[in-house]
Amino acid sequence: MMRFYYQSHCYLPLRRDAIAGLLFLLLFPLLLPCFFTPVTHASPSTFSEWNVPKPRHLSLLRSALGRESSNREQSDLWAPLADQGWRTFLESVNSTSALPQKSEGYLQVFLDGGLNQQRMGICDAVAIAKILNATLVIPHLEVNPVWQDSSSFMDIFDVDHFINVLKDDVSIVKELPDEFSWSTREYYATAIRATRIKRAPVHASVNWYLEYVLPVLQSYGIAAISPFSHRLSFDNLPSEIQQLRCKVNFKALVFVPHIRALGDAIVHRLRYPPGESEAVSSNYLRETTDQYDKQKPQKFVMLHLRFDKDMAAHSACDFGGGKAEKLALAKYRQTIWGGRVLNSQFTDEELRSQGRCPLTPEEIGLLLAALGFDNSTRLYLASHKVYGGEARISTLHELFPLMESKKSLASSEERVRIKGKASLLAAVDYYVGMHGDIFVSASPGNMHNALVGHRTFENKKTIRPNMALLGQLFLNKNIKWSEFRQAVAEGHRNRLGQLRLRKPKQSLYTYPAPDCMCRA
Repeated sequence: MMRFYYQSHCYLPLRRDAIAGLLFLLLFPLLLPCFFTPVTHASPSTFSEWNVPKPRHLSLLRSALGRESSNREQSDLWAPLADQGWRTFLESVNSTSALPQKSEGYLQVFLDGGLNQQRMGICDAVAIAKILNATLVIPHLEVNPVWQDSSSFMDIFDVDHFINVLKDDVSIVKELPDEFSWSTREYYATAIRATRIKRAPVHASVNWYLEYVLPVLQSYGIAAISPFSHRLSFDNLPSEIQQLRCKVNFKALVFVPHIRALGDAIVHRLRYPPGESEAVSSNYLRETTDQYDKQKPQKFVMLHLRFDKDMAAHSACDFGGGKAEKLALAKYRQTIWGGRVLNSQFTDEELRSQGRCPLTPEEIGLLLAALGFDNSTRLYLASHKVYGGEARISTLHELFPLMESKKSLASSEERVRIKGKASLLAAVDYYVGMHGDIFVSASPGNMHNALVGHRTFENKKTIRPNMALLGQLFLNKNIKWSEFRQAVAEGHRNRLGQLRLRKPKQSLYTYPAPDCMCRA
């Protein structure tokens, strides 16, 4: 036991030192609280977020802020895509004959991932039901472990429209009959079940389903596939199955009415912005728009700013936050993915030159400025929580002061049904993205792939950033604005929505031609 003899003069200096040390320990957390903030998944207060990010390309930013664009340049930017000579064909793939009278059984699928990954899974599920002559049960959407959204299929998509559009192709039911009511998510989570197919390979062939799933259907009258994501090949499938997948994606999957109504309101406010004295009305969705009929509609760019903490951590790139940020992101990688996503073996320079780093808000702003968009451009920002917060977006807002979002364009009353629900928030953004004059995504991902494919299908303009080129340009700290702008223009000349034919192993949801489109 440690003892202090206060009466002895030889212990007085030690006593004073001890008191001073104790005071320091008590005051240090108050003076520098950031060092005592726990880094957890639940808390956004990581090291990087109290260290306000500074512009990384200051010289380019200053030049971009003083940019000017000619009328001809603006006209070329906003001009719609020319007819590329392709047409869509999505008639019933089974129009020559009725559906078989007897189904082989009920097919259930449990879809993981975010909204757009689930969307592709729904299309695959319909195709597999067709292949197996099964009755598809409306797919079950798993709760995403990151976004924690429990929205169901019927919360997001118009289920009656879905069933009606596909009624001549596949038999679909909203729920199982009573005799199979035991087949639930909870049932399959508690033990190994004969009716569950757990190890469906990624991009499985038609023959695999006929060999392994069809016998289960025939034996038990039901089969449940879980997990179900990217479980059907894009190659070596009958043309009618490929066309059916596109029919589901582009015709059958329609958002519920309140999502479409909110999306229409946002698009209308972008096209016909209210005057400075006009506040956003909470009952806008019930108002008429006759007052705007004589106004000329404005154009807007829909920007998907995919720069959340997951994206930043997964990329293993350096975003200018120093050692503290690197440490925070490394810890986050370990917390969320438990070692499945490792620290990169490449340097930041190598990752950027390979185009493997997501563009920051500052960098996507410089790209748009270099392409010719000026400070009068209306920008709709589709994004979940941006890593670094408002400080990270500030440079983008400087470049494009007319930047809007769901929060700025819709009242809290209008947003109450989608608040805190990542899938519904993404659905609104998807809807607005399909109505934008131009769509651009800051980095590839499921939202990017889904909208690129859908807009290609409808021949709408889309900018696909040349990630490798931009990575190399941003690494050059001495590059002049004129050089940067010329390189960007040349590097994106053929990346503005020009149709690209699908190659083997590529997704037909991103490249719908030639499987679901034909030359005129």
